[in-house]
Amino acid sequence: MANITAALVKELRERTGAGMMDCKKALVAADGDIEKAIDDMRKNGQAKAAKKAGRVTAEGVIVSATSASGVYIAEINCETDFVAKDASFNEFCNTVVKIAAENNTTDVATIKALPYGNGETVEVYLNNLIAKIGENMSIRRFASIQASNVGLYIHNNKRIGVLVAMDGGDQALANNIAMHVCGLAPQYVNPSDVPAEQVEREHQVQLELAMKENAEAAKPKPAEIVEKIINGRMAKYTGEVSLVTQNYVMDDSITVGDLLKKNGAVVKSFIRMVVGEGIEKQTVDFATEVAQQVAAAKK
Repeated sequence: MANITAALVKELRERTGAGMMDCKKALVAADGDIEKAIDDMRKNGQAKAAKKAGRVTAEGVIVSATSASGVYIAEINCETDFVAKDASFNEFCNTVVKIAAENNTTDVATIKALPYGNGETVEVYLNNLIAKIGENMSIRRFASIQASNVGLYIHNNKRIGVLVAMDGGDQALANNIAMHVCGLAPQYVNPSDVPAEQVEREHQVQLELAMKENAEAAKPKPAEIVEKIINGRMAKYTGEVSLVTQNYVMDDSITVGDLLKKNGAVVKSFIRMVVGEGIEKQTVDFATEVAQQVAAAKK
């Protein structure tokens, strides 16, 4: 077996743009033959894909699948909205979430190592797709819910997906509650679920505001009235961020809690997944982008 030196790994990395571990694995498989390692990496898409790996992937889709193990949603990303609508990309996304559901796992690393169905792993297929389309892509996250009644809603732009775990009610109600969560974005199921530190922080803000308003008022209110004002504002705050106290999106004359009670149902939890949330997008003006492309073409 050939001696795989650090210098050899470094050279392969510089020539392909791939990661250190990928380069070392390729050299081991090629018995130290760097040219063969490069050819092998090109064949499975690693070399081309690695050069795009640094690009931000803040676009993409939310997809879903159902199996005996539960209902799954996944966020799979790409660089542009154009590719997010590409048929090959969407076929890959739908296949991957089915693989996750069939194997009862939401772990990205585990899913990448699973067979894609064509003799390749999910990761290798993804690298080949990146090389084919010419844009970076990433499998970001999965989530699943196992419950007696699971509501599912994927918005028509495929950018928001929701799962709701519900006891009682029927499938239509569960799906409608998922649609409500998509539209009004509650953070918690019940007001009592809001973390104590979050409540205390908001209470401090409202306290200082109320004291300032009272000090500036022509006729200051008694302390007990100020306290009632603060309590009212806090109830409004926790109500606005909680599912059961929000007005129902399809009938704002009732709350979600009233609707659930009427149908003998209870929401246990929900998951709301939005494409690109938490990812810092790169903003480059058109002139700069063209200049960068011209410079890259000259290399």
